[in-house]
Amino acid sequence: MTSCIPVKVAPKFKNEDYKIIQAKKFKRKLSRETSFIFKDPKNEGEFYKYLNTKFQLKDNNVGLNTPFKIKGETFYLTYSETEKEDKSVNLPLVLIDVKRESNGNNSLFESHHINRTGHWYLLLTVYDKEIKNCLLDNHPKRENVIEYLKSMKAEYLNTANYQELLFNKKP
Repeated sequence: MTSCIPVKVAPKFKNEDYKIIQAKKFKRKLSRETSFIFKDPKNEGEFYKYLNTKFQLKDNNVGLNTPFKIKGETFYLTYSETEKEDKSVNLPLVLIDVKRESNGNNSLFESHHINRTGHWYLLLTVYDKEIKNCLLDNHPKRENVIEYLKSMKAEYLNTANYQELLFNKKP
């Protein structure tokens, strides 16, 4: 007999593999900027390597107002990584330990009362030359920026060797 009660559950985006919302609504400690958010199954720092190679930044300001172009117009990409965790309480083990302690015995399963599993997410924010967030509903270039970010996400997730990006450079 085992039963885990979920206490926290990392988000799963419905209908899409990304979400565009205020970062603060995704995680309280983040800014109020509207961001393109998706789950990152790769190791920490991989997106940094991807951007550094894709835009040939030579480790200068990677992910901090990184310039890129869509249809000849310059935009600026900023990103951050954050963790959200699944957390559950293993109720049968807690009850066994409570019973043992009430009988004057030491607990056996204390380190197994709570299960945690972390999930990493990337938050991408794009600004135009007037420093306006391009992911806001009323921005005229919003749809173009979203399409670009979707293709960037797919390229990042499907590329193992980022040096390949130098040979497959798109205009």
